[in-house]
Amino acid sequence: MYLPTLDDVLTAHERIQRYIHRTPVFTSAFVNSLAGAELFFKCENLQKAGAFKARGASNAVLELSEAQAARGVATHSSGNHGTCLSYAAERRGIQCTVVMPRTASEAKKEAVRGYGGRIVECEPSMSSREAVLAGIVADPGAEFVHPYDDPRVIAGQGTCARELIGQVDGIDAVIAPIGGGGMVSGTCLAVSDLASRVHVYAAEPEQADDAYRSFRAGRLIADDAPDTVADGLRVPLKDLTWHFVRNHVSDILTASEIEIIDAMKLIWKHLKLVVEASSAVPLATILKNRDLFAGKRVGVILTGGNVDLDALPWRQRSSARGN
Repeated sequence: MYLPTLDDVLTAHERIQRYIHRTPVFTSAFVNSLAGAELFFKCENLQKAGAFKARGASNAVLELSEAQAARGVATHSSGNHGTCLSYAAERRGIQCTVVMPRTASEAKKEAVRGYGGRIVECEPSMSSREAVLAGIVADPGAEFVHPYDDPRVIAGQGTCARELIGQVDGIDAVIAPIGGGGMVSGTCLAVSDLASRVHVYAAEPEQADDAYRSFRAGRLIADDAPDTVADGLRVPLKDLTWHFVRNHVSDILTASEIEIIDAMKLIWKHLKLVVEASSAVPLATILKNRDLFAGKRVGVILTGGNVDLDALPWRQRSSARGN
């Protein structure tokens, strides 16, 4: 298992600069008053292809040899990694195949196809994803770019925290959503070397809390098919990302489905930003744990903005109440 280093992050940043945005940092006095802290929102929802995963996907695709690239790339994804890998593959002029759960949002499927990706559907479980993908990457098949358990991807994701540290002085903590742990791992990698006094927190839905339970048990625990409105966080940690979580994360905090939806609405209303539910989990946990963050300067990574506007979670909640 190769562990990426800060040098890998710096090399990745140089490699992908032409293919990504240096996303802005937003603030809100109103949200700060609710949190009792100064929050600095790193807007990866405004990233190329609408998500931070453009960083890791671009790094992985651009690092391929010509022989590897000629075979194309493949992955499994609920949406954002597949979209971003398709984006990166299109930029290099190679084929991308994405195994997606049949229950994935139509908006995210359309985004994959919009960048030229080919979709193969599977059942909504990690075991089904991996089984279908295995047939696609069988020798001499496409190069597998894992959504998060890949040193190239983690190094690319680390470029986000590197930018944030340079954009905001005196940050005390950084918090990001956690599913498979690629963004959190990259954040740990960048922060531990560039700003070692900064604490890294991970935020997770209560209904998909395998990382939380792993962290407390001191061993890797995986759920196969959790169900949460934060669809980008339904995947489990793997060995590589577990290494960074176990050794560098200060704590993992959880939020309920209602708390996540309310935080998502808050971001839409007061920061005027379209974010998906997964992006709202960090704010939900901050508001739930005010004492932990009181008076601190906190970087909050908004990981994506690819939203199905016909299936907004608060509209679904209202419909459920009406029934």
